[in-house]
Amino acid sequence: MMYFTYILRSTNYSNQYYYGSTSDVERRLEKHNNGKSYHTSKYKPWKIIFYAAFETRRLAEDFEKYLKNSSGRAFMRKRLIQV
Repeated sequence: MMYFTYILRSTNYSNQYYYGSTSDVERRLEKHNNGKSYHTSKYKPWKIIFYAAFETRRLAEDFEKYLKNSSGRAFMRKRLIQV
């Protein structure tokens, strides 16, 4: 099984991002867009702007954690997405 770290961008609030990890990116996006996540329901709908696959859940969660700190956000803006 593969695990994924993903970045979402709100389609209505383009400066709002969400970082997460899952084993099923499409199903997780559907939950975000259906308001099933407290943290993302305010800014829905969302679109996937980046995802990466990892062999273990731990690696995916570690990369998610990295993206949530200041150096990870800088890396994201420089290397992963177009702002």
